[in-house]
Amino acid sequence: MDASAVATLRSADADRYLATLYAPEQKRGALQALFAFNAEIAGIRDRITQPLTGEMRLQWWRDLIDRANPEAASGHPTARPLLEAIDRYALPKSAFHNYLDARVFDLYDDPMPTRGDLEGYCGETASALIQLASIILDAEAASSNAELAGRAGCAQAITGLIRLLPLHRARGQCYVPKDILSAVGSSPEEFLRADDASAAKAVTAMRALALEHLAAFEVGAPTLPQSLRPAFLPLALTRAYLGRTEGREAIVLGQGADVAAWRKHWLMLRRAMRGWA
Repeated sequence: MDASAVATLRSADADRYLATLYAPEQKRGALQALFAFNAEIAGIRDRITQPLTGEMRLQWWRDLIDRANPEAASGHPTARPLLEAIDRYALPKSAFHNYLDARVFDLYDDPMPTRGDLEGYCGETASALIQLASIILDAEAASSNAELAGRAGCAQAITGLIRLLPLHRARGQCYVPKDILSAVGSSPEEFLRADDASAAKAVTAMRALALEHLAAFEVGAPTLPQSLRPAFLPLALTRAYLGRTEGREAIVLGQGADVAAWRKHWLMLRRAMRGWA
């Protein structure tokens, strides 16, 4: 990986970057390329003024992955290493296409319809990244831990959406599903403009959904082989992030939630050494 691309990953997604440092050295570059690709796509909304421009950028990546325009990778700090990782580890192109299709949602301000739609979005994005990283680390073990990757990705992604609530609300984006908002007496329009009790209840409901998936992951996590741990290591921080939202829902709406850097390092180191036993 190009040093500048690694630096960009470290800045844009410090948790996944830190997880790659626990991977075998010969596989670290491929993992960093995968996560740098994710950071690149996740940041498209911040670099465009019209959704169509973002869709064109997503199409550029589709064509690149399909080798429709291979010369486009030349000089791109993330594209070339990603293509090399896809080839070396036989990563399924369909997973990348599904990922890019799901990311179209980020470009628009349409509200998330239902809990099922949210879980599908998480599955095609965060869960897919965990499964692709697992293939890089240990393809044989990855196939028998796909369900855990699904649960882990939902827990991680929903937690991430809670942490990004201030940014999304400022943009006019609502990732909290309409059926969850309805259950707490709110709507996407009200949630985006109000910091009332119903908005706080929506944060509580999202935390409960993340915890549901996290608990399901943790039931099976002790059986994860050591070879796959780096793919799942960001989950070491999820319960800590969620803990920072409890009782602070109104603050989370305006400021998000974070964990001290030293604690992140400690939590990830502990899981890297001991797993989820």
